[in-house]
Amino acid sequence: MPDTKDGQYLRPWSQAFYRIQIEGLLEESWSDCFAGMGITYRRRTDQSVITCLTGRLMDQSELMGVLNGLAEMHFPILMIENISEKSEANLNHKK
Repeated sequence: MPDTKDGQYLRPWSQAFYRIQIEGLLEESWSDCFAGMGITYRRRTDQSVITCLTGRLMDQSELMGVLNGLAEMHFPILMIENISEKSEANLNHKK
């Protein structure tokens, strides 16, 4: 059964807002290569870097393009999260 967010089913052909975390530093200048997703990063206490990509993707095929691009650049993918509309509004408000 498909996953549901806020009463709506997530479908492979529908838009969704995603947060992807990777191990390592991906500079903000790469945003256009990754579907215009916002790119931020933070340092752990051991000084290693976690990069977070956030943004709306047109469908799961575009999500796969982003994930394949990250894999081709040898970034370990730590987390992929579908974010609800309410969370998206809160993230955009903080910018």
